[in-house]
Order: sequence, then C-alpha cells, then structure tokens
Amino acid sequence: MAADRRPLLLMAAGGTGGHMFPAQALAETLLARGWRVKLSTDARGARYVGGFPDEVEIEEVSSATFARGGVAARALVPFRIAGGVGDMALRMRRDKPAAVIGFGGYPSIPALSAAILLGLPRMIHEQNGVLGKVNKLFATRVTRIACGTWPTELPDGVDAVHTGNPVRQAVFERAGAGYIPPGDYPMSVLVIGGSQGARILSDIVPPAFAALPDHMRQLVRVNQQARPEDIDRVSAFYAEVGIDADVQPFFHDVPSRMSEAQLVISRSGASSVADLSVIGRPSILIPYAAAIRDEQSANARPLVEAGAAIRMPESQLSVESLTESIRAVLENPEGATQMARAALSVGKPEAANALADEIEQLSGTTRKEGAGYEGSGT
Repeated sequence: MAADRRPLLLMAAGGTGGHMFPAQALAETLLARGWRVKLSTDARGARYVGGFPDEVEIEEVSSATFARGGVAARALVPFRIAGGVGDMALRMRRDKPAAVIGFGGYPSIPALSAAILLGLPRMIHEQNGVLGKVNKLFATRVTRIACGTWPTELPDGVDAVHTGNPVRQAVFERAGAGYIPPGDYPMSVLVIGGSQGARILSDIVPPAFAALPDHMRQLVRVNQQARPEDIDRVSAFYAEVGIDADVQPFFHDVPSRMSEAQLVISRSGASSVADLSVIGRPSILIPYAAAIRDEQSANARPLVEAGAAIRMPESQLSVESLTESIRAVLENPEGATQMARAALSVGKPEAANALADEIEQLSGTTRKEGAGYEGSGT
C-alpha cells in the first residue's frame, strides 16, 4: 500500500470550547485542502470532539495542571507532563507532522514540547485578547503566533499576525445572516453563559426578563443555557411569570439560534464574540469576573467600541441594569439594526482560511493545482 503523502497537521488543544471550536474550524478547512489532521487533547477536551469531522484522528495525551488537585496530585504533575512529552515525541517520530499548532490549555504542553525537541515547525493560536498561561510559556519558543482578538497583549519583542478566531462551518454558513429587528411580534433572545460562572446568569437574567413591560414580556422567547443543577428552577421561574423559554445545559445548534435572535446575552468568551461578529447580532456582554487575566473584557472591546454590544461588568450587573439594557435594544429597532451591522464590521469570517494559510506557509507546504502537495510536509 502506498504511503499517504498528504501533509499532516497536529493540533493540540485544552478542554474548553474556547480552545476546541477554533481547532475544529481549522480542521474542517485543512481537510478540505487535502491535509490529514490529528487532534491531541485530554479527557476534558474529548467531551468537545463530537462536532469534529470523522476524518480527524483523536489522540488523548497525558497532561496535568498545578491548579487542581491536592498536594499529592500536584507532586505528580511534572512526571505526568514529562510522560506526555515523551509519548508525543515517539508518536511524532512514527508519523511526522508537517506542522504543530497549539490552541492553549495544559493538554497542548506535550505536543508543543515534543515539537520543540524534534525541531518541527510550530505555532500557537491565541483566541483571547490576553495570552493564556500555556501560550505565554511558549510564545518565545514557537515560529509564529496567530491572534484571534486584536490587539492582543504580547510579551516584549514578540510579534504576531491577526488571523481572527476561526468559526465552525455551521457559523460560517450563517455569516451575515439577515437580521430581523425587534418589533411587535415574537422576539427571540439567546442567553449563553458558558460552563464557568453561569450561576449568576441563572440568578439575574430570568427576573430581568420578568421586569419587562407586560407587552414586551409576552413577546420575548428566551433560549437560555444554564447549569444542569439550575435547569429546573430557571424553567419553573419562566413558566410562573408567563415567559416562553427553552432552558438547556447546552445548545448543540447555537449558530442556528443565534441567527434567529434579535438579541444575544452572553459571556464574552473568544468563540462567542467571534460567532456574534460573523453572524452579526446585537449583544449584551457580561465578562467573566473571575477570569484571572480579565481576558473576557479584552475580548468584548472590539464589539463595544464598534457600537455592536453593551458591556456590563459583573460589578454593575443587577436585575434593574440588565432590564434597562434589554429594553434599550428591543425597544429600538433602528438602533438594534445598527448594532447588528456594527458587529459584522469587526467580524473575520475567513479566519479559518487565514490560519490555514499560515499553517501552509509555516510548513513550507505548497499546493500544486491538480497534483496535491509538495514541499517539506510531504
């Protein structure tokens, strides 16, 4: 059997949607360009691979963090990481990648470390406006850095290229989807809180909708993500106040729900901000206050400065302030339409292609029309 001469990209990403969604988008793009793609992640990251194309090879790797576990568990961290690095190096020797890219998170440490040991072309993609811990660690040890949010705070002497945050195909297909402004008819509001810090949204958002004027409360249709332990109480509250609501722990069709929404209330995670700017929707953004580097405030900045979003720090979040902001959008069709247009003005729907171009340049791999690939990646 002839050897598979398609270039191989090894992606390494941590266990959050913020890392995994851009990796999925890049995988979809490079597979369409004729690459092979592998994903290196841990057990947490494996929960997000359901949307990845079947052609992507998933490899679970040993990694660890000092941020979780007791004294004994933390003492084993260096050994688990070292074991993961050694394992990845052996895998890369057997199946040499043309390039390695890390998207952040501790599971990206073994792959990037092994790439350094083997001298392979390597880069990182930072989704947020501030480098994460792992990406900051490797910032001076990779060939190039691609940034999803611009500007991104970088170490002195480190340059980067602004590619934008790649969005999944389901989002790309809805790029610039027509916006129906709020009016005297059913209006959809999407509330996505992410897995971290979602409790405050379950506490504040439902009573904020309940405080709307009667005619508006009867028109809103709420789609809200909530933690599993909050589902019953949030659903019961909406039913009690007569608001039509769909409350689930996770929406698998966020792009569809977002494209149908008149307003989105969300944390300002990098992927959520990218989706908003590509689809083009007015938003109320509530940065996660416990984020160590306050990266979510940095992520929100482009949309806020463009006039596409209302930023509401948790310190200012209350039922009254949120109700006021909801009314400011839903009672102003012209302003809401302008917000939707402003969101599109900062979107980068071609981010996945831009990042794929960087990968091909990094690897020295070039496409020959009708003849596949040639170069160092073959």
